[in-house]
Amino acid sequence: QVQPVESGGGLVQPGGSLRLSCAGSGSIFSVNAMVWFRQAPGKQRELVAWVTTGGTTIYADSVRGRFTISRDNAKNTLYLQMNSLKPEDTAVYYCNTLSHSYAWGQGTQVTVSS
Repeated sequence: QVQPVESGGGLVQPGGSLRLSCAGSGSIFSVNAMVWFRQAPGKQRELVAWVTTGGTTIYADSVRGRFTISRDNAKNTLYLQMNSLKPEDTAVYYCNTLSHSYAWGQGTQVTVSS
C-alpha cells in the first residue's frame, strides 16, 4: 500500500513554531481532501485540520488560530504551519485522506517542552 512521508517535526519550546510536510502520491493526493491527524501518548488519533482540493480549510477548535494547513498540488505535498505551540500539542503527526486512502505512515514527532 502507498504511504505518505511526513517530516518536519522536532523539539520546540512553548510558544515556538514548526512546519510539517507530507509528501503523497499523485493519484491519491490530487483528488482528495487531505488531513493532518495527531496522536498523543495514551490517546486516540484525532483530526487536527483538513484542506479540500479547492483550498477550503477546517480546523479543530484546539488549534484554530495557531495552525495553518495548506497544499501544493503541483508537488503533491501537504503542509502544516504550527505557531504558538503548547505542551498539549505534543504528539505524532500523520497525514492522510478523510477516508484513510493511504496506509498510515511513520508520522513525525512533535514535542513541545521547556
